[in-house]
Amino acid sequence: MGLTYLLQSCFGFVLTALCWGFTNPFIKRGSEGIEKIKKGSWIAQTFAETWFLFTNWKYVVPLAINLSGSAVYYYTLSSADITIAVPITNSLTLIFTILAGVLVGEKPPTKKEMFGMSCIVLGVALCVT
Repeated sequence: MGLTYLLQSCFGFVLTALCWGFTNPFIKRGSEGIEKIKKGSWIAQTFAETWFLFTNWKYVVPLAINLSGSAVYYYTLSSADITIAVPITNSLTLIFTILAGVLVGEKPPTKKEMFGMSCIVLGVALCVT
């Protein structure tokens, strides 16, 4: 396991976290309005909501990017150490979700949340080294 292997794994995990994290606020925005759909039965409700989501490009495009992140994750995971894969990917996903949320107009993180993100990064750095 050389430096190239480590860099490839880290690149895969960061790319996965970007795909997962940056798309979350856009998936949330793309699904706005689904709560207004009201049908008489649960099956009709399910079909109406599914139709609403999958005919809405504002939902489908971020979802496709998000799912491609999963493909990158499983590809990278096939040759990487799972003990570092999960903490790196999940912690970076959280941070990228918060950053993307700020970019699309959601409230910025508080000082406590910033401290928490710093602790996450420090903890992951300790796990990796």
